[in-house]
Formats: sequence, C-alpha cells, structure tokens
Amino acid sequence: MKLAALISGGKDSIYAIQKAIEEGHEVTNLITIVPERSDSYMYHSINLHVVDLIAKACEIPLLRQPSTGVKELELEDLAHALRQVKVEGVAVGAIESRYQAERVQKICDSLGLKLYAPLWHKEPEKLLLEMIKTLEIRIVCVAADGLDENWLGRQINLESLERLKALNRRRGVHVAGEGGEYETLVLDAPFFKKRIEIVKSEARWKGNRGVLEILDAKLVEKS
Repeated sequence: MKLAALISGGKDSIYAIQKAIEEGHEVTNLITIVPERSDSYMYHSINLHVVDLIAKACEIPLLRQPSTGVKELELEDLAHALRQVKVEGVAVGAIESRYQAERVQKICDSLGLKLYAPLWHKEPEKLLLEMIKTLEIRIVCVAADGLDENWLGRQINLESLERLKALNRRRGVHVAGEGGEYETLVLDAPFFKKRIEIVKSEARWKGNRGVLEILDAKLVEKS
C-alpha cells in the first residue's frame, strides 16, 4: 500500500514509518502540519524545521502544510494536505490518543483512504524498548513532575527507560510520553540514508516546562 506519513520528527511518527517499511508498504510522501499556535490539540510545534533534514535523510518528499492550530478547524488543514498526494493510506504514530486517532480516521474515511496505525494500543514499555533498539532518540521537551532540565537533550536508551519506569511508578509519568510529559526528536533510523547531527542547541525553561531548541543541525554519513 502506498502511504503518506504524518510526521513531527518525534519517535512515534518515525517508528510508524519504520514499521510500514518492514511490513512491505511504500511510504511515498511525508506530511508535516505546521500550526500557528503552540497549543494545538492535534499537532506538535517543537523543532519542526528539523523535519526538512529528516526528509532529506530518508529521501522521501515532504509536504509542509500551514495550519491555524485552532481546535477542530485545524482538521481541514490535514485534509487539504492529503488531497495533494496520491496515496492509498495514511501512516500515523498514534499510541493511545483517541482524540487524534478518531479525527484522522474521520478524515481518511472522507477521502477514501486507509488509516495505518501500527503502534496503536501497544504496551508502552515494550514499545519504547523496540524504539530504543531501532532509533536514535533525543528528548527535546519535558513537561512533567520529575522531568527536569537534565532530561533535555538526553538520549532515550536502556538507562533512560528504567528511569522513566521508576517515574511512572512514583508519579504516574507515562513511559512513552503519551500524556505530553515529554517530546522527542529522532536523529537516526534504519531507513535514513544519513543521520542527523545537532550542531547547536539551547535549553529554554519556563515554569514547569523546558524545551531544547535546535538552532543548527546537519546531515552526516553513517558510521
């Protein structure tokens, strides 16, 4: 099946593409929705400029679609983007968010497309372990009790997973970040022809929330 993949640059959307390729689907287009508002219910807004490098790294065409970011109205922006590509289905990295999954499903139904959601309702710890073994993931935003500025820029590895599991037991932090506790950026994946290297970044902290802003990044050969 020919798929368009919705991506933000984070682990879930990138791993959905990896699963699609492993299962024999062809990802022919990447779509990034760029919201005007940082509080969009549907779309991420952090470090979206790095998605351009991801598209170059995996050599898949990217469509950037501006969005109002206004609840419900922003759904038409996704529909508009999907009308511009010739595919049979849409790949998404949804794990537990019924809000997002139901709305993307509704758009797919209206356009005669199939929804491909390979991560849906997967057990969080097992899923994150799979991702760790497959992707190079960095945390670029934290917004939960127990996740301080030391987490910004941290690679999600086996040690990080154990710490997240401990925070889940003590404070209810979702291991996979499905409650918005943290957001990520993928620097390498098996389907990337080159990996991404962060050249310059800056941590910004406000209240109980921190963001690692990527100021400069580049593509490098894989070792």
